[in-house]
Amino acid sequence: MENSNRIKNLPPYLFAEIDRMINEAKADGMDVINFGIGDPDQPTPENIVNKMKEAIQDPTTHSYPSYEGLAEFRTAVSRRYKKRFDVDLDPETEVVSLIGSKEGIAHLPLCYINPGDSALVPDPGYPVYKTSVLLADGKPIMMPLIEENNFLPDLDNIEEEDAEKAKIMYLNYPNNPTGAMASFEFFEKVIEFAKKYNIIIAHDAAYTDIYLDEEVPHSILEVEGAKDVAIEFNSLSKPYNMTGWRIGWACGKKDVIESLGRLKTNIDSGIFEAIQYAGIEALYNSEDSIEEVTNLYRERRDLLVEGLSELGWEIKPNKASFYLWIDVPEDIDSSEFSKKLFKKTGVFFTPGVGWGDHGENFLRIALTVEIERIKEALQRIEESDFVYK
Repeated sequence: MENSNRIKNLPPYLFAEIDRMINEAKADGMDVINFGIGDPDQPTPENIVNKMKEAIQDPTTHSYPSYEGLAEFRTAVSRRYKKRFDVDLDPETEVVSLIGSKEGIAHLPLCYINPGDSALVPDPGYPVYKTSVLLADGKPIMMPLIEENNFLPDLDNIEEEDAEKAKIMYLNYPNNPTGAMASFEFFEKVIEFAKKYNIIIAHDAAYTDIYLDEEVPHSILEVEGAKDVAIEFNSLSKPYNMTGWRIGWACGKKDVIESLGRLKTNIDSGIFEAIQYAGIEALYNSEDSIEEVTNLYRERRDLLVEGLSELGWEIKPNKASFYLWIDVPEDIDSSEFSKKLFKKTGVFFTPGVGWGDHGENFLRIALTVEIERIKEALQRIEESDFVYK
């Protein structure tokens, strides 16, 4: 049976080759230190787990959940936004629950993209932005994120024709993979741009609570008039170490939230209610866990930045997210550099090309590795004959 054109048009998945390489090395007895996984290594806070245990014992949670999510969960989200960002959200019409924010990000183009329509997509960027547009038979228009522009898209450099044709613009700050942050002034400019060209802004804000210095990330919904054109995706995965629980939300522009919710009623059956009660516990009673995890990532970041710098690597600390985004020397591509380092040391840093063509000259290092293993990785690199330049 022949695959559909949608599947044929999907780009090759670089990480499949990476997984194969790592698994083969492990099978051969190599002790791999893997900095490639963007998955928190710490457990979910105990109070959240206990709430889940309590909720799962309640038989009323065993039935089909509501499609849009428990009213109590959506209210918890709206209260969180008021406290964290001073943003008012109507939990009835401006919040919809998601089976992890990735699910909603991937489904959004199905609500608005017809065959041949286009969307503006960051490069480098989380691969689902581009693939979701392709799966909706749309055309991704790539927006380069370059270091000279602080890894922000240059809105003034987007072709007029592309801006007029685009229906959606994906953004993600703090950014994966670059760790970059966006200022309030940049978000103001984005909202102005979206209103001019009638574009839906889809802001992936999964890392807004993971900031490692004094600068605090913004929600795009803080901008006056943002809810006229923008929705924001967010998740409990990163701040509360809940990646496997699959719970998140979209919030903002009412008609977009309604469309996304209507699509979901035809695709899934909502989030298990016990998980939603655990999510409510996270949003109301787990602020301390966010501080603990950011302190941990800050310690790991500082250790890696100092250690690699001492070994002659060109490296700048990230201000937010748990990713370092570092240059590779000009005479080697990121995949070759990553493989060379891995074969000599068993330490794996992900080649930046996996997030797009403009990631080619970079590596991504996830700070999801314990301190002792970071020290061991630095020691292996120092003792090997691997040279950065």
